[in-house]
Amino acid sequence: MSLADELLADLDDDNDDIIPEPEVAEELVTTAVPTTKITEKDIKVDSIRELAKLRDSYLVQKVTSAIDKYSKILRKSSDIVGPVESDPEYLLIVEANNLAVEIDTEIATIHRFTTSKYWKRFRELESLVVDHLEYLMTVKELGNDLDNAKNNERLQQFLAQATIMVVSVTASTTQGKLLTEQELAAVMEACDMAMELNNLKQKIFEYVESRMAFIAPNLSAIVGASTAAKLMGVAGGLTKLSKMPSCNILLLGAKKTTLSGFSQVTALPHTGFIYYAKVVQDAPQDLRRKAARLVANKSTLAARVDAQHESTDAHIGEQFREEIEKKLDKLLEPPPVKFIKPLPKPIDPGRKKRGGKRVRKMKERYAVTEFRKQANRMNFADIETDAYQEDLGYTRGTIGKGLEIVNPQAAEKKVNEANAKYFSNTAGFLNVKK
Repeated sequence: MSLADELLADLDDDNDDIIPEPEVAEELVTTAVPTTKITEKDIKVDSIRELAKLRDSYLVQKVTSAIDKYSKILRKSSDIVGPVESDPEYLLIVEANNLAVEIDTEIATIHRFTTSKYWKRFRELESLVVDHLEYLMTVKELGNDLDNAKNNERLQQFLAQATIMVVSVTASTTQGKLLTEQELAAVMEACDMAMELNNLKQKIFEYVESRMAFIAPNLSAIVGASTAAKLMGVAGGLTKLSKMPSCNILLLGAKKTTLSGFSQVTALPHTGFIYYAKVVQDAPQDLRRKAARLVANKSTLAARVDAQHESTDAHIGEQFREEIEKKLDKLLEPPPVKFIKPLPKPIDPGRKKRGGKRVRKMKERYAVTEFRKQANRMNFADIETDAYQEDLGYTRGTIGKGLEIVNPQAAEKKVNEANAKYFSNTAGFLNVKK
């Protein structure tokens, strides 16, 4: 295992807990393009002008001049009469979107040419920086002196800090050869051409974004003018966008970056321009994918409305936006409180019941008598005593301790009065008749 591979493995462990912050507005407009192979024909070509001829073509000049012309004119949705496809400025927007796609292909060609030339100086750079535009900008900064990778503030503007560290370590151990002045000039010319084409692509997107208010007002009301311009640019126009299903619109602008050694735990596959729109990013992290699918569904309907040149005041798009917000609010509501459900009433099937004199006699025989009830009853706050002072805990309860209905002193008073009269000195005996 080389030193670069070991460093990549260490960075893989360190970056597992890092949550990337989504960036909606990027400084560079990049699109994932399949990697192309280097051919012997590319190596033999001395100048990039022999392969990439789009920058100096008549199409670029015509589109650029038309954009400068229409950018100075302020238009409204009511200015469009008839189908939107017949409007000259809409035709310019479609042509500019197609040109943006051709620019991506041209940048891929420039990347292939630069890789074939710079492979002699730093062959490992192609596997470390996989994005075409970032690779070309890195080559322009490094040149023949690979020590420029250390403490370079320019690289920090478009490369991650971990990637810069890997590039600097690998550059110190590479065994490449210096480029000749002619080869270095050809590489720098190719990098400059790629930068000019990327600036032209960014200018096209800015112009299309400024015209979204009357070209696609309903779509702009849902995802914003910037995201709507990017969707139309990748799809190739409003008409083509309206014919796409929502599942495909959701994936427009998705990037696939495969860099060996870097962690893929925090990667977000199948996320395009819609996922990084403001309406989706405002939702919580766990609901963003569901919100992106919801926005893609409504964006498809809004694009079809705009393609038919209906609802120029964007009231349908605003209605879709309100529906999206209501559904997201519904998803954010806490679940209802679960009440304890009582057990259902048991089913009492009919059964044979016996009764009569014999049953009543049996109940009377085994019933608790009043005497037993008094034996089991205890007075509050009274100390119970054992009946025979032998069996611990045995008590007679309240037997014989009923309420006093007759005064017990009344009988004693009556006896005392009778004795006093019988033994009195003054009282005499009654006459007894014979």
